[in-house]
Amino acid sequence: MKDLFTTGEAAEICKVSQQTIIRCFDSGRLEGFRVPGSRFRRIPRQSLIKFMQENGIPLDAIESGKKKVLVVDDDVEIVELIVDVLEKDGRFETETASSGYEAGIATQQFRPDLILLDYMLPDVNGNVVCQTIRKNPEFENIKIVIVSGVVKQDEIDRLFKSGAEQFIKKPFDVRELTDKVSEVLKIK
Repeated sequence: MKDLFTTGEAAEICKVSQQTIIRCFDSGRLEGFRVPGSRFRRIPRQSLIKFMQENGIPLDAIESGKKKVLVVDDDVEIVELIVDVLEKDGRFETETASSGYEAGIATQQFRPDLILLDYMLPDVNGNVVCQTIRKNPEFENIKIVIVSGVVKQDEIDRLFKSGAEQFIKKPFDVRELTDKVSEVLKIK
């Protein structure tokens, strides 16, 4: 998946002329940067997506059509199971992280639509991750589903207050997992 676009590529994706993209870039309506020492402009993926959303341009030319899911869990077997189930489903593209720190980096780079988050990570708990994501306006549209086997009802309530949309108890049925992910992402 491409993360940086030329003005020509952006024009093709947006189905407008290259001059239109250049004018929007030069006026500041489309964020990007100039390549040092040249006149060439480059547009980061997130800037192009933001521009497309602000201008009502369909995202289908830039997106694979698959929803992006970040799986955050330190249990390798659980991660492999979830990734296998979601990728076989065909509607999801996945990335993984095994700690809160890795989850932060992956969220910034991968820009998931949804995070499947283990409550008990080696470096931090799910509440902290939820609160950190919710504080960043760039991530306001990311959905969070907590997956855990060691959570009491009052902890679940705190997770919802921290910004989680859904909770799945381990061990879980794979059907329940895909159903809840689909429900939170509003896909059929």
